[in-house]
Amino acid sequence: MRPFRSALSRAFLPRRKALHVAGAGTVGLFAPLRSAERGQEPTGVDLPPDAVVAQQVRAELVHSWEGYKKAAWGYDEVRPVSGGHNDFFVPGQSFGLSMVEALDTLWVMELDAEVALAADWIEAHLDPAVDGDVHVFEAVIRLVGGLLSGYLCTGREALLTRCRELADRLLPAFTLSPTGLPYRYVNLRTGKVSGAVAPLAEVGSNILEFGLLSRLTHDARYGDAAKRAYRAVLDRRSSLDLLGSTINVETGKWVDGTSSVPNPPVDSFYEYLWAGAELLGDRDLLDWYRLLTDAVVRRQAEHRSGHLWFRQVDHSSGRTVGREQSELGAFYAGLLGKGGDLSTAQDYYRSWTALLDRYPLLPESIDFGSQKVLSRQNSLRPEYVNSSFDLWRLTGSSLYKATGYRCFQGMRERLRVPGGYTIALDALASPARLGDLTPGYWFAEAPKYLYLMFAGSRRFDHRSGLLSTEGKILRGALRP
Repeated sequence: MRPFRSALSRAFLPRRKALHVAGAGTVGLFAPLRSAERGQEPTGVDLPPDAVVAQQVRAELVHSWEGYKKAAWGYDEVRPVSGGHNDFFVPGQSFGLSMVEALDTLWVMELDAEVALAADWIEAHLDPAVDGDVHVFEAVIRLVGGLLSGYLCTGREALLTRCRELADRLLPAFTLSPTGLPYRYVNLRTGKVSGAVAPLAEVGSNILEFGLLSRLTHDARYGDAAKRAYRAVLDRRSSLDLLGSTINVETGKWVDGTSSVPNPPVDSFYEYLWAGAELLGDRDLLDWYRLLTDAVVRRQAEHRSGHLWFRQVDHSSGRTVGREQSELGAFYAGLLGKGGDLSTAQDYYRSWTALLDRYPLLPESIDFGSQKVLSRQNSLRPEYVNSSFDLWRLTGSSLYKATGYRCFQGMRERLRVPGGYTIALDALASPARLGDLTPGYWFAEAPKYLYLMFAGSRRFDHRSGLLSTEGKILRGALRP
């Protein structure tokens, strides 16, 4: 296929900078780079035909969905081992989170009867005025984003209406803040806000959903609030053009001055700069993305044993303060590629692939300095296959299909249970020591990225399509 590159991307690709790296450790946690990992096409990979893989992925999504329907229909999340359920936002209250998360995945896989079941429940039962403190960040990327993508895919106006009602009740988190930086929580019924110390990702990961909602409703309040929050953060960057990790939304002072890109709690802040520029055509967002990313690559990139990672540094001095790498940061390979630095993107992706060579599933976090695994958990994270999908779209290389499929095989072999798919408390044990939860994002992300790599879906424009950090299709839905 032809590389994915929009007009905005072509016009403003960042100039390639030399990658400043440091450090050279001994080979321990990671295997030496093989020929396939150095960028060549993989050899000896047992990759079935595309149509077969697409059907495998679709079947596993259906397996998870049926487990949810049987044990937790109407609730936020399913506990597939015990057959119970989990309230994600407010104890004793449900938003049907897994249904909202699954809408566009079911739709793109042409499971139309299931789409109708989920959409009917959402329209009848999702209450945007629950009396409880709701996490603003999660509500925006999961509920607002899910309702938006559901509307774009199905054309059901009631989904857009419910989306706007919810967004209106989230807005006080922005409008009541003296700095424009959003509070973490808002009571959807009373509008009371709380949580004055916010992680960076939560401050900025709303421009896609709110910007698109403003366009669809011709109401600028949502996009303006999100843009104001971004501008407030950029005004507080250091002289090194680095940002901290957490900030007080009332005083505008950094609480934690660690630049921890691409780890949480900052990850999607940077993702939404590029994606917001791409979706909304906003040059400010693109300029900010380039400014901050150049600083991150220059100050934080480090090679160890031939593998590229990103250390944590003090945002004011650039002093190294840590070398932890979270699996949630694996998305950064795809982002760097979409942002125009394909060489660094591929280099970082190879680092995660080398880790997958060593373990059957990716662990939750590692210390690349000490060569140790810090967390042996696996929470059905989608970030690695997200980058597989992004880099495949950019290059057309079967390498990313092969490595993405290998990740899928590990999940299917070790995390599949009769009631669906579950997280692992110890993914590296043999057999894996399982937990009891299917996170709502499972229905939104990993199966969708994998399916779109192999299916050639008639319902998604692979050239122009754009997905949110939660895997929601915000551009490129092709309605029959």
